[in-house]
Parts: sequence; C-alpha cells; structure tokens
Amino acid sequence: MSILHRASFTTSAARLDQLPPPTTAEVCFVGRSNCGKSSAINVLTNQRRLAFSSKTPGRTRLINMFGIPDPLDPQAALGYLVDLPGYGYAAIAKEAREEWAEVLGGYLRSRESLAGVVLLIDIRRGVTDLDRRLANWLAPTQIPVLVLLTKADKLPYGQRTKAVFAVRKELAEIGALNAIPFSATQRIGIEDAAAHIENWISPKVVP
Repeated sequence: MSILHRASFTTSAARLDQLPPPTTAEVCFVGRSNCGKSSAINVLTNQRRLAFSSKTPGRTRLINMFGIPDPLDPQAALGYLVDLPGYGYAAIAKEAREEWAEVLGGYLRSRESLAGVVLLIDIRRGVTDLDRRLANWLAPTQIPVLVLLTKADKLPYGQRTKAVFAVRKELAEIGALNAIPFSATQRIGIEDAAAHIENWISPKVVP
C-alpha cells in the first residue's frame, strides 16, 4: 500500500503563523483554480473526500495539511501533503487575491520543510502566464517540481506526448522538473506521480 493512502486531515490555516512548526517533509499542491487539485489529492491518497473542491473558482482560501503517519511511530508524522489556495480567480475582489497570493508566495518562499512542489496544469490549456510566473519564481529555489498535466483523458495519446514535451520546454528554467500526463477519473499517471511524492517525503520507505 502506498504511504500516501494513510494521509488524514491535520489542520487548516488562513495565515502562515497558524501552521505547525516545519519539522518534517512537506509536499505542496499548487495550480490555477479548478485545475483538478482536490481530485488529484483524493485519487493519490485513495480517498474520496480527503480534499474538498469548490464549484466556485477561488473559494478555497485556506492552506490545508494532510499528515502521513510514521509507520514506526503512529503518533508522529512522516510528512505532509499541503493543499495551497488556487490562483487565477479573476472574479474575486482584488484585495482578496492579493491576500491569498501573499499567503501562497510566503509559504513557497519561506517554508523550510518544503521538499517538493506538485504543479497542476490543465493539459488542454497548457502553461499560462500565471503558471510561468510561478515557475520563474521557483527556479532559483532549486525545489524539485512535478508537473501533473491534468485531464489527460481528454486528449489522445499522441497529443498528450506533445503536451508533455511543450511543458518541459516552456518550464526548462526549473532544473529539477518532471512532467507527466495525469487523469484522476481514468487513473492515468497515478503510480508515477505517487512514486515521485513518496520519494520526496521519505526516500527510505518502500510502500
């Protein structure tokens, strides 16, 4: 069984100072609003409702953390999956957008325990300006990034391959970058994605 299947809700935070101390590896999920972030977390953890999605873009304003228990000490966390607020919600008031962007940017910039970033991009949309800005900011941090090209079932295999190549080319400034087609509904790319995330959390643990 994948160690990700053991994940359970730990806490929600509206501000960075409400997060628990950065004591163990964290893997965060980030992407445009309604890019399939919650669905990806749910399918990777093999749970239906661990992460909640909203039909209204930008409605999720909190940082949500899901702990993975240490098999040697169930009372301790081996690591965390972190669901960050989505970006690109044009319909939301400017003040709220700036506030959420500050929280998201602050986490990525200052969280000492951040071990990897899962960037979700709709395979049909490709890399947007906001995705590229995030990538440009992440590049000098040398934090490894896994791009999940969501909704891959909407494209035939050949087009998926071209999309992966295009994303790798556009985000080449991120040295430690992997990109894979992904579909929560058709279970495309799940094992590959889980392997990357598990390795970031605990390279020594074999599911």
